[in-house]
Amino acid sequence: MRVDNAAGLLVFTDLDGSLLDHHSYSHQAALPQLRRLEQLGVPVIPVSSKTRQEIEALRRQLGNTEPFIAENGAAAFIPQGYFAQQPAGTVLRDGYWVREWAAERDVWLGVLTSLEDEFAGEYETFSAVGVEGVMALTGLDRAAAELANRRDYSEQVRWLGERARKAVFVEALQGNGASVTQGGRFLSVSGNCSKGDALCWLREVYQAAWQECTVCDLAIGDSANDIDMLEVAHTCLLIRSPAHELPRLQRQDGILLSTVPGPAGWAEGVDRWLQNHQEKLA
Repeated sequence: MRVDNAAGLLVFTDLDGSLLDHHSYSHQAALPQLRRLEQLGVPVIPVSSKTRQEIEALRRQLGNTEPFIAENGAAAFIPQGYFAQQPAGTVLRDGYWVREWAAERDVWLGVLTSLEDEFAGEYETFSAVGVEGVMALTGLDRAAAELANRRDYSEQVRWLGERARKAVFVEALQGNGASVTQGGRFLSVSGNCSKGDALCWLREVYQAAWQECTVCDLAIGDSANDIDMLEVAHTCLLIRSPAHELPRLQRQDGILLSTVPGPAGWAEGVDRWLQNHQEKLA
C-alpha cells in the first residue's frame, strides 16, 4: 500500500519525447532525478498514448510501482492495494483497480473501416500494418512493436495524405463519435477521454487518500496530445522536441520550459520544480 506523502507532491509524465528520448527511447538522462523522486516518496505516474503492456514493460525497467494512465487517458490502472480503499468507479482486473473512459479498440477500428472508401490510401493503422509495419513506422524491435499493437481502447493512425485532407479526416472521425489526438508521430483515435480528465480523476483519488496534505502536481509533456493535462496540473513542464514545435497552451502561469529536449530536459525541469517546493520537502 502506498504510504502517505507528507509533501503531497505528484509527477504525471508523458513518455515518448519527454521521459523517453524521441529517437532512441532511452530514459538514461532522467535516471538521477527519477531516483531522487523515489527517495523523496514522490510518485511518478506515466501518462501516455502507449498501451498498458508497453507501460508495464517500462515500469519494470524503472522499478516503478505507481499507477499509470494508458492510451491517452482511455484508462487509469492502480495496483490493487495501492490505496487503503478501492476507488469508486473502478473495477478489479488483472491485479489493478481500473477506471475506464473509452470503448474497446474494435469500436474505433470499425469507425476507421467505414472511412476506407472516402480516404483510400490516405491513412494506415497499426492494426492494418501489423507488427512488421509497426516496427518500420516506429523503429521498435519486434517485442516492443508487439506490445505497441496490443491496444485495448484506441487505434494509432499514420496520416499519409495532404494536410487539408487530414482536417477533413479528423472531422469525419469526430462525426462518428471518435475523439482524435495528435501525438508526436501518430493520430490516436479513441472515445471521449483525455489525459487531462484522467489526471484530474487520479489526483482526486490521491487527495482523498492523503487527507493530511494538499496535493500539488507537475505534468510533463512535449506534444499536442499532452495539452489537456498540461493545462490542468498545478505546474506544467514543456519539453522541447527535435521533431515539432512546443504545444501551445492557454494558461499563462505555472509553466516551466526545458532548454534541452527529451529526458535531459525532463531532469532539468524536475530539478527546478523540486527547488520551488523546498519548504514542502524540508
